[in-house]
Formats: sequence, structure tokens, C-alpha cells
Amino acid sequence: MTDALTRLREMRSADLPVHGGRTLAYVYDSGLPDIDRIGREAVAAYAGSNGLDPTAFPSLLRMENEVVGMAADLLDAPETVVGTVTSGGTESVLLAVQTARDARPDIERPRMVLPTTAHAAFHKAAHYFGVEPVLVPVGPDLRADPAEMAAAMDERTVLVVVSAPSYAHGVVDPVTAIAAAAAERGIRCHVDACIGGWVLPYAARLGRDVPAWTFAVDGVTSISVDLHKYAYAPKGTSVLLHRTRELRRPQFFASAAWPGYTMLNSTMQSTKSGGPLAGAWAVMRSLGDAGYERLARDVFDAVDLIRAGVGDMKELAVVSTPDSTLLALTTDETCDPFTVCDEMAARGWYVQPQMSYAGSPATIHLSVSAATLPHVEDLLEALAEAVAAAVASGPVAVDPGVAAFIEELDPLALSEDDFDGLLLAAGLIGADSEQGDLALPQRMAEVNAMLDLATPALREALLVAFLDRLTRPSRT
Repeated sequence: MTDALTRLREMRSADLPVHGGRTLAYVYDSGLPDIDRIGREAVAAYAGSNGLDPTAFPSLLRMENEVVGMAADLLDAPETVVGTVTSGGTESVLLAVQTARDARPDIERPRMVLPTTAHAAFHKAAHYFGVEPVLVPVGPDLRADPAEMAAAMDERTVLVVVSAPSYAHGVVDPVTAIAAAAAERGIRCHVDACIGGWVLPYAARLGRDVPAWTFAVDGVTSISVDLHKYAYAPKGTSVLLHRTRELRRPQFFASAAWPGYTMLNSTMQSTKSGGPLAGAWAVMRSLGDAGYERLARDVFDAVDLIRAGVGDMKELAVVSTPDSTLLALTTDETCDPFTVCDEMAARGWYVQPQMSYAGSPATIHLSVSAATLPHVEDLLEALAEAVAAAVASGPVAVDPGVAAFIEELDPLALSEDDFDGLLLAAGLIGADSEQGDLALPQRMAEVNAMLDLATPALREALLVAFLDRLTRPSRT
């Protein structure tokens, strides 16, 4: 047992740090060790409990109702609101789409209207549930266009989606106008506030200019908000709120069509550990409203300082003035964004590369946490050094032959040989490597530059093949 725990610690040493404010994607750090401890201890205490049957573990039911109540209070919800704790933002999105579809069994080929900046989880939901995504280009400000969104709604539309904020650019869509257009047509309007829902209300309270997006907006029928982001709870908890219980009803699943127990589920999962829920409840109770306001002040101070620092670097620019805690940075022609990401990693900072899309250039994405504030000066110093190094090394060049090969690839007919050829060109396998033998590089700029040449469909096919190659059994 001790050996296993020692081995876990050894393996974890190669992972990105989850504390310290230097990982600006995937994790959200309050910077408060006591809060982290409380969350871990609560998760451990409830790790063996099962949320499948709320009558068997009434403490889980009580915690879920209290967590949903805290979310309802924060999001201006009416007394009629109901909600469910899920495993994360993607599950909340999946359930929002499934519920909208199942509420309209009279529509044989349902559609949902999405701005092109909506989270990819909606495309996953479309794939799973057979709801056609109708993609609407955003305006020059990178926000959903109300007129275009309204024009895209028709008799087959079961759901309209807006973001608060969009992940890629950190801006809030014009929810008021779009929700009104949906309500006029009798269509549900879901606000994806998975990443901003627990921080934007405090931003408004602190006097920042935040567009309206909560249940205070007429026509908003559901909202998703993650607790493992800016509620700083352990992974993985999210809340899906519906304005009324009638709107939520199609979300539930029951089956007595077998000789075992009658299955009754409120989420995609049946068996689910009570640990994440307990961790979220404990953290939320410990921080309280005043604690979250303090953390919001810290994270927005960090965002403002980073924006100001980026403004002093001529090679960088903020893509759009952010409404929340997310920054997307673009580079000029002298500076390769993928190289900047590599150089930041070499200096102990993880920032996320975003590929080019629909004519928009590749960007550098930062999800800022409260724990980043004490380290902003170090971050900006590292960013200046990374930019200088990227300028000095010049743009990443993809071999013309490799570029031509990528251009000719058909994502629907991608073969193992095609994929191996790209892995070899990227330096991810050697010429004599066994199938599945991947060597992950320390620097990803060249790999990202190759992916950036691919169409979105080809990029998807390549990354699916890559994931398949990564996830092979380790046998002893």
C-alpha cells in the first residue's frame, strides 16, 4: 500500500502543478491551502458513498439541494427554479440539450442554434442526441449577433444557446436580446455559464461592466455553472438549473423494463461517488459569499494587471476586452504564438494554445485564477522573455512537403500509414518505432503548427487517432 502511494507521488511529479497559480488552463486555484484541504477531506469522507439512490444517502440529497440553492441565489433565480448537480460542464450541456430535445417529441429532426463561439460540448451533445447544430457567425466583437441568431431560429429549433462568457475569447453574448427572440418563438434559451457563472455575479457587484445574463433576463430557461472552476471546488461538479420543474422534467430517466431495481436517474450517471458533491458543498460553505467576493476581487485585479502588461508588449494584443477572467492573446507577424506557449512552459508557466479558426488567427489563452495575483509580475516577466525568444527564433515553418501531404489528407479516410507519417514528421515516433510507441516532445510548437494547417475536420481525425495511440494497455 505504501509503495503504491509512493509511486503515485512519483508519477504526479510529471504533471502540471494544480496549485501556485502558474497553470492557466484546466485547473482553478484559490490560493488558499485551507480551502484545498477542506475540499480534499470532504471528497475522501464521501468517496465510497453512492448518489444513485437519494433515499439511501440522505446527506447527499441534502447537500445537493443546498448547493443548488446557493447557485439559485447567486444567479437571480425565481422561487420556481430547480437544479441538479452534475459531473462537470459537459454533462450539464449534454443534459440541457437532451432535455430540450425530449421536451419536443413532435419535432422529428430537431435543431439548436449556436454562435460559432459556443463550447464544443454542444457539438458533442449534437452528435450524441441527433440535434442538428445550426452555427451562426459572431460579430466583429466576437459576441453572438442577435439578429442573425433570431434569423436562424425556425419551427425545428428546440434550443438556443448563448455563452457567459465564451471560452475562447472571454466575452458575454447579448443574452437579453437573444433570449427575448427565443421566448417570442416559444424556444428554450440556455446560458452556458460553466466557466463564468460563479465569478460574473461578483464582477458586477465589484462595479465591473457585465452584460445581463442570469435568470433576471426574461426568456432564459436554463443555466449551467461549474463549481470546479471559479467556485474553486474539487473536480468534478457543475450545476444545471432550470427555471421551472416542468422545464426540467424531461431530463429525468426512469426504467422498470427489467427484473432488477427500477432505475431512476437525474443525470447521465447512475452510480456516482458522493465525494465531488461533498467537496463542493464543503468548499462553498467554508468560503461563503464574502470569501467568493474576495477571490473575485483578486482574480480581476490579476486580469487587469496582465492586460496592462500585455499592452506594453508591441508583439502582443488582447483579442477582445474580456468580461470575465479569460484572456486571449494574439501575436504580430514577428512572433509565433505556439513558440510563446513553449517558452512559457520552459519558464514554469502553462498557457494554452488555440488554433486558428474561420479566418481568425491562432491565439494564446489564459484562464486566470485568484492564486495568480501574487505572481503576476513573474508571469509578465516570463511572457516578455517568451515573446523575445519567439521573435528571435522566428516563425515555425512546416516542411512544404509535409504541408502538401496534410492538405491532401481526407479526414474520412485517414489510414494508419498516413498518421504514422505525420507522427514521424512531427518527431513523435522514430523511423523504427513499434506501433503505439509515442515519444511526447517537450516542445509542441512544430506539432501545433502542423495541426494549425489542417482543416477542423482533419484536426479532429488526427487528434482522435492520436488519443487512440496514446491510450493502449500497459501490461506487465
